[in-house]
Amino acid sequence: MKKLTVGILETGLLTEDLVTSFSSFPVMFKDLLESSDSELSYETYSVVNGTLPSSVNNCDAWLITGSKHAAYETHPWSEPLCQLIREAFNNDIPLIGICFGHQIICHALGGLVEKSNKGWGLGATTYNVLDTPSWMDTTRHDAFTIQAFHQDQVTITPPNTQVLASSSLCPNAALIIEDKALTFQGHPEFNPDFSEALISSKRDQNIIPQALANSALSEITTPLDQNLVSQWICAFIRFKLDKES
Repeated sequence: MKKLTVGILETGLLTEDLVTSFSSFPVMFKDLLESSDSELSYETYSVVNGTLPSSVNNCDAWLITGSKHAAYETHPWSEPLCQLIREAFNNDIPLIGICFGHQIICHALGGLVEKSNKGWGLGATTYNVLDTPSWMDTTRHDAFTIQAFHQDQVTITPPNTQVLASSSLCPNAALIIEDKALTFQGHPEFNPDFSEALISSKRDQNIIPQALANSALSEITTPLDQNLVSQWICAFIRFKLDKES
């Protein structure tokens, strides 16, 4: 199997109360994907700290992490990141987006991201699979469960977008955009321990309503499909690059 490099674009940082106990988001993604494809290597660019790749061709595929920031906010790195997304998309370089990454890819490609009037998506969340593209495994999966942590949502998808998975709270929960970008609103990289610490921290800071946080925490040990989503991400990258070679 060919060795490929995934560029991880770090758009969010762990807060001080979490950084001593948990790995950074890029390390979480490395741990997640290595279990599915040992031939992937990684380069990390801390976009949120102003470090972007010098060329879109530096890596074979790009993955954009979650963030506390919103896709519709303006930061010094926002438009350069959007330009990189569009350049990768136009050059058929695979894009993976998770939570904020899902939203900023859609924003950059002509979709709309807004704070949802449905409120928080929080904790272990099940999404219904609406379609099974050719690069997914042949076993039919009607649903998958991963952790969620968001208020914003993609409310209008970019042109030529296929909705891969949905829920009543989040209709555009997983998307395939022109077979070039695969995005998820939920967090396959979050394990229960990290989600528990994150939700508890934001509850204690009164960022999340206490009752909602406690409800999510009561179901924090719900079995997750992290490995399944990891396999899909790796299969998508392989499918795209094998198709082009």
